[in-house]
Amino acid sequence: MSTETDEAHREKMQRRDVAHEKKKAEAQREQGLLIVHTGAGKGKTTAALGLAFRALGQGMKVGIVQFIKGAIATGEAALVEKLQLPIEMHTLGEGFTWKTQDLNRDIATARKGWEKAVSLLRDPSFDMVILDELNIVLRYDYLPLEEVLAELTARREMLHVVVTGRNAKPDLIDKADLVTEMTMVKHPFRDGVKAQRGVEF
Repeated sequence: MSTETDEAHREKMQRRDVAHEKKKAEAQREQGLLIVHTGAGKGKTTAALGLAFRALGQGMKVGIVQFIKGAIATGEAALVEKLQLPIEMHTLGEGFTWKTQDLNRDIATARKGWEKAVSLLRDPSFDMVILDELNIVLRYDYLPLEEVLAELTARREMLHVVVTGRNAKPDLIDKADLVTEMTMVKHPFRDGVKAQRGVEF
């Protein structure tokens, strides 16, 4: 139990409130953010989908391109279709990169996904574009990093872009406005528990 007195607590909270309000007053600029979710822990796509639903609640238009994913039907894609949510979703991968065992095919699939991504990034009707697992594509050099960074840098001023996937390239992290690294502490797969419906897909 806390030994802090009511008066000491009140004074501490007042100081925090003053400091917070000062920061709010200083933050006057509005801009579209480049957001990166990376790291070995679970939750990168999940966090991006949370942003998508938040944006929808604000009346914003959201587009999603899923790289790599596609071999397994996902709950998020099913929900978008079932509820007819105003999300333009393109799942254009073929599953884990080690499954195809065909470098040229993987590169071609990544290129197809990137072409769709570019069309959404350049479409002025979108407020947020999520590029799910793009980091994996960049990690394996299926797309030139310079090309991707140039497109992201040239995006419209108020467009939010979210990039997910482990092993984000340092140059992408440098360009980003907001970077979160998911750290794995425990994962059931390591204890022989298979991917669970509604949690993993």
